[in-house]
Amino acid sequence: MADVIKVDDLAGEIVLAVRTYTEEVGAAIDQAARDTAKAMAKDLRETSPKDTGEYAKGWTYRKEAPGSYRVYNKKKPQLTHLLEHGHAQRGGGRVEGRPHIKPAEERHAPQLERKIAQILERGG
Repeated sequence: MADVIKVDDLAGEIVLAVRTYTEEVGAAIDQAARDTAKAMAKDLRETSPKDTGEYAKGWTYRKEAPGSYRVYNKKKPQLTHLLEHGHAQRGGGRVEGRPHIKPAEERHAPQLERKIAQILERGG
């Protein structure tokens, strides 16, 4: 038999149910974002340009806020823009970019969106 709730306690029970739902969904979204950031960092380690290999090995991630992670290059952060978009050479001429960050983002962002949609449909 279902629990009986007094009318006076109804508002408190609704608040408790919403808080529980929010915490469960928030935790599930945070885990999905973490898994996606981890997978993207691994993908970038495999697909980044490799001269000495140090740049490619530098990809990692960190938590910025609940449900928000940043994927970044810890060892050679100054090279990300230059390698992705190209740059001018000192003596003249131009080095073409080697896109590797944008393709990784395009592979992983839709997966995260699908995971979040599934979490919201399931309710945590």
